[in-house]
Amino acid sequence: MLQASKKDLEVLDLKSYNTSEEGRRRLADCKVTEEWVEHLAFGLTFPFSPLRHLDLSNNDLKDSGVELLCKGLSSQCCRLKTLRYMFKIPCHFTNRWTTHQTSCKLQLNSVHRKCSLDSLRLSGCLVTEKGCGFLATSIKANPSHLKELDLSYNHPGGVGEKKLSELKDDPKYNLSQLNVFLPPDACEPSLNSSTAHKNLLLSEGNRKVTWVEEEQPYPDHTERFDCCQQVLCKQGLKGRCYFELEVSEPFCVGLTYRNIGRKGDVDDCKLGHNDKSWCLICSDDGFFVQHNKEKVCVSSQCLRSSRVGVYLDSEDKILSFYRISSGSLVHLHTFKSTFTDVLYPAVALHTHSSALFC
Repeated sequence: MLQASKKDLEVLDLKSYNTSEEGRRRLADCKVTEEWVEHLAFGLTFPFSPLRHLDLSNNDLKDSGVELLCKGLSSQCCRLKTLRYMFKIPCHFTNRWTTHQTSCKLQLNSVHRKCSLDSLRLSGCLVTEKGCGFLATSIKANPSHLKELDLSYNHPGGVGEKKLSELKDDPKYNLSQLNVFLPPDACEPSLNSSTAHKNLLLSEGNRKVTWVEEEQPYPDHTERFDCCQQVLCKQGLKGRCYFELEVSEPFCVGLTYRNIGRKGDVDDCKLGHNDKSWCLICSDDGFFVQHNKEKVCVSSQCLRSSRVGVYLDSEDKILSFYRISSGSLVHLHTFKSTFTDVLYPAVALHTHSSALFC
């Protein structure tokens, strides 16, 4: 619910209203609904509305929500300068681009001329060549304000990119900064046999790990987990990376710094039990994500799929987990943290479980 206040609000950041860790977790990504957007759009129509910057990242507004938002932007009272809507589902790695239900159809010609929107960020919003054509047409119809357009991690196609680039190069328009499709780093993790616990069998070119009852004849190694049934990948990740796994229950998948402990059945060695690792866990205790022994429950209905996705953007301080079902990605949880070093994909398994890096 939006409440009127005597204090002018220039930046709406819900996380600033609760300083506890639990409160921040409840407000992270906010799960904004169509009803919430309707209230927000109405707030933009308040006379002399002071709101200048609005960030709706990682919320699945769908077409109906974006349409409602446009109604607020069309008000002569709206003074919004920056609108950010980044929906980080990295579909570039999969064949699911055309099947995902989210799309973005924000039309700039619906923005009232008194609304001085100068920055529009649509990174990862599944904008296609057709959508870029609409954007180009809208900019031509209302060219006076927009200075920054971020369409990174979309699929503009050659024609869409050309149309927008022509506007950037044309002095009639104020578009000074244009970011178009930045391909993320390819990520094909392979498991590091020197780290594998002896009850974990590696196969399929070290892309698959399976729990087995018989200990494997691995040589002793300083990096090998001797008690925790875990294994790390060879490749350290940084920047923007994404990978998927086929998993069978129970399992634990995540990312960790290389200096995670290896010897003993102690918290320093266990994924999610220390400040060096972040993970998604499916066990008899339920479904949850965990970091530094702090658990956040995930609905069991969200994990009725054997395939999970992991997305890292270390520069933007984001680590997200997804499930993949019926050709779509469903967001489970996003950690927001400052990552101080490269991160290694990691798997922990228990009786009769397995994981395959796809």
